[in-house]
Amino acid sequence: MVMILVLQVLPLLAAQNLGNAPVLNRAVQGQTAAQPEGAILNLVNWVGNVIAPISAALCVVMALVSYSQGRGVMRWLITAAGLLAISGLTRLIEFWINQGSGGVQ
Repeated sequence: MVMILVLQVLPLLAAQNLGNAPVLNRAVQGQTAAQPEGAILNLVNWVGNVIAPISAALCVVMALVSYSQGRGVMRWLITAAGLLAISGLTRLIEFWINQGSGGVQ
């Protein structure tokens, strides 16, 4: 039982220390995208910079198709606006962190 506990705690003792500054626009220092820290960062970037804008464009196309068939378009347009807001907020938060990290000592 003690051996299992030691094997579980040992990786935590050698965990990465980022210091005071956040790491953006790349996988976490010392990590790759295959490791949890880099994978979560890449997932957030993928959703904010790729998935949301492409989905918003598809929602606009669906709004046009719905309009041409005489159906309601507001749900598609609201969804497109929401997806663009998610993308914009993701980029805005990333920008704020990048600007603020210069002052962190």
